[in-house]
Amino acid sequence: MTASKPELRIDGSEFSTLEGFYDQVGLRIIPGAEWGRNLEAFNDILRGGFGTPDEGFVFCWDDHEISKQNLGYDETARQLRKRLERCHPSNIGSVENDLAEALRHEGPTVFDWLIEIIRCHCPGGDEAEDGIELTLR
Repeated sequence: MTASKPELRIDGSEFSTLEGFYDQVGLRIIPGAEWGRNLEAFNDILRGGFGTPDEGFVFCWDDHEISKQNLGYDETARQLRKRLERCHPSNIGSVENDLAEALRHEGPTVFDWLIEIIRCHCPGGDEAEDGIELTLR
């Protein structure tokens, strides 16, 4: 019998922004670890080496429906405006297009970005060897 993987949890009722999600990751997934607090660094956490279990873990996202709403198009537009302030000039057009799409309530949201990153490390994903399982509750 195979031992079940440890469950690491975040609670969608405890944050309403991407920065709040990062706070939850720091508190619940990698307590005490220093990390970059951005999407690329979150992806790196799921690869391991930040104090997460070597065999992978179950990423439990409680109250994910609240997150889906809070990390929807308004938050996506806010994040894309922030990205515009610091992105390389060659990327401005692309970010502006993404922002226009978000303002029309089209395309992926911040919630979708995070789910896509997590699923990349799950069975069937490009980095499935990391052994992450996603549970949305």
